[in-house]
Amino acid sequence: MRTRYHLGVAALVAALALGAAAGAAAQSPADWTPGPTAWTGDLTPIAAADWNYDRAEHLLGRAGFSGTPQEIRKLAEMTPEEAVSALVDYDDIANDHLEPFEHSGFWDETLASFPPSRPAATDLAMRNGASMGVRVKPEGVNRHMQPVSDRFFYWLRATALETRRVGYWWAERMLDSHRPLEEKMALFWHGHFATAQNKVRDYRKMLLQIDTFERHATGNFGELLVAVAQDPGMLYYLDAGVNVKGAANENFAREVMELFTMGVGNYSERDVREAARAFTGWNFDNLDFVVHEALHDDGPKTFLGRTGNFDGVEVLEIILEQPATADYIASKIYRFFVREDPSPALQAELGAVFRDNDYELKPLLRTIFLSRDFYGPAAYGAHIKGPVVHVITMLKQLGAPDVPGVPDFNSTTIALGQHLLNPPSVAGWAQGRSWITPALLQKRGNIAFEYLFPDVIDFRDPSFLARRGDGEVGARLRAGYDFGAAIAFDGDPARMTAFDLSALERDELFNTRVSGYRAWAEAVRKLIPTPRGAARVDMAKMVFESGAKTTAEAVDHLLGRLLRMPVADDFRDGLVTFLTDELGTADLERARTYLEDPLRMVTHLIMSTPEYQIG
Repeated sequence: MRTRYHLGVAALVAALALGAAAGAAAQSPADWTPGPTAWTGDLTPIAAADWNYDRAEHLLGRAGFSGTPQEIRKLAEMTPEEAVSALVDYDDIANDHLEPFEHSGFWDETLASFPPSRPAATDLAMRNGASMGVRVKPEGVNRHMQPVSDRFFYWLRATALETRRVGYWWAERMLDSHRPLEEKMALFWHGHFATAQNKVRDYRKMLLQIDTFERHATGNFGELLVAVAQDPGMLYYLDAGVNVKGAANENFAREVMELFTMGVGNYSERDVREAARAFTGWNFDNLDFVVHEALHDDGPKTFLGRTGNFDGVEVLEIILEQPATADYIASKIYRFFVREDPSPALQAELGAVFRDNDYELKPLLRTIFLSRDFYGPAAYGAHIKGPVVHVITMLKQLGAPDVPGVPDFNSTTIALGQHLLNPPSVAGWAQGRSWITPALLQKRGNIAFEYLFPDVIDFRDPSFLARRGDGEVGARLRAGYDFGAAIAFDGDPARMTAFDLSALERDELFNTRVSGYRAWAEAVRKLIPTPRGAARVDMAKMVFESGAKTTAEAVDHLLGRLLRMPVADDFRDGLVTFLTDELGTADLERARTYLEDPLRMVTHLIMSTPEYQIG
């Protein structure tokens, strides 16, 4: 049945999706009401008379992660100013129901000075007889450095597994938060001030960054900029440890101007070199920012036309004085929330708002979310949802109370092109059209299917060992084979001669394949498992609560609930026919006892359309 349904979906989508955007008006409870063309580029606040359910839905979808009809209706019943304030001025809204992250217990103080590489770890052990809290075996024992290699790989595996849990935990916050703009902005800052666990290799530092992004989400950009510049994760990611007096490393200085503040073309190579000198000596001790005075260059520097004995904070203050900074940041925020093509005049106007309010973010956000431009035709249907926003929005619209473990959230968003806490580079994700290709569009439809029709095989605990190629080694070790036999992939150890086996037991310091197995095994023993339940969604209840009595009314409710864009009448009528045929009747009450799966099929069809990818 599952295979036949997949084929039916493919045929129906192929037949109908091409006509979804071209045709008659949308079938939706809310009118599609982009403002007139004259609103494009106009930052004048929208009038109360122009406020309605559709524009409230537009606001919540952009400033948050969409919501249920009840949540949208609540905003629609306010004035535009009240609705925007309800999202922007969230400081007094309680969020105590959100649980803090529960650590699995991987970390201990012996890992505080974690070596930068496996060779560094074993070299240290050769010199000192121990590394990362473990001693080497007595010399003369085969693989006497094995405990050190095991320890090094243990932390790499453990922090990678824990980071996946952090991603799941953050996704839960996005779904459950009473302050959705706080989480949406934190996600924006994560892509703007991009650092990746794959290099940082410490999930605690990634947690600390999320906290920083949430605390400063809609506060003062200058304060956030300093906090990020002194963040242990950022300091490690951009090589602060090798930025010292007499040998300045330019990584952070370049990125802070090119990507984090002013943009290309607003500074010189000399400015990069001089700024790098100002940041010398900046580093971290575990999770604390420190300045090593002996490594800091306190000589005079000339930066962006100013000369003085600047330190890093003073360099950042000079950057904030540049008009290009306000224009660049305001425009990037606009592109994230509105559309990708602001005119130069609009960018300058947004920059002026930001600059005139001393880099306070809330006045800028209020200006954007209240503006006619935000509700104008150029902004409607012009915003492609990124993978994380796409999945959380899907769950929000379906009324899911939590982020399910099946399918796995991290695997889902990675498949769609966004690995939370592991952006592809310091430039973050490209956003916009980069999120959609023909293959990714099909994948989005498949993932919607996975949430609506979860694979029961996925409920089994995943085997990290088997997936990582260490499973065969582990199986052999558990069966009693010697190290050498366990890693012998060229032959069957059970059939090898004693001579061959003894040859494998050659004199070596350690074996990394064995370390890989042991690292996964130890980490998995400590790991707090991710809940493995499916999405707790009741489609039949949702449709009946809407007041729908016929298949046509059910389809109209789902289209209005899930889509932000109109679809062709042919597409809508095709869905009604599909649902009626599946039920054998147009009467929902008659089909109440077997309604759930057909409704999920229709929902999947809607979520597979190009229109559903637009926020």
